[in-house]
Amino acid sequence: MGTCATCGNQYDNTFTVSKDGESFDFDSFECAIHKLAPTCVQCGCRVVGHGVQHGDTIFCCAHCAEMAGESGLVDHN
Repeated sequence: MGTCATCGNQYDNTFTVSKDGESFDFDSFECAIHKLAPTCVQCGCRVVGHGVQHGDTIFCCAHCAEMAGESGLVDHN
């Protein structure tokens, strides 16, 4: 029985995700997203898709990047 790294639920069907040399067990993709997905610096949502990036700064979309003062970033088609 595994324990979810986000919510602490003990579950018999957890899965493991490895990132940057660390491994985490989760009971759902939702918990994995909450723990591992980056956050848009403009609106605060979790970036689950491709998003856009300027240097180390991650945005969920080009609109949020523009609202934060970045120019020239475009959404992936």
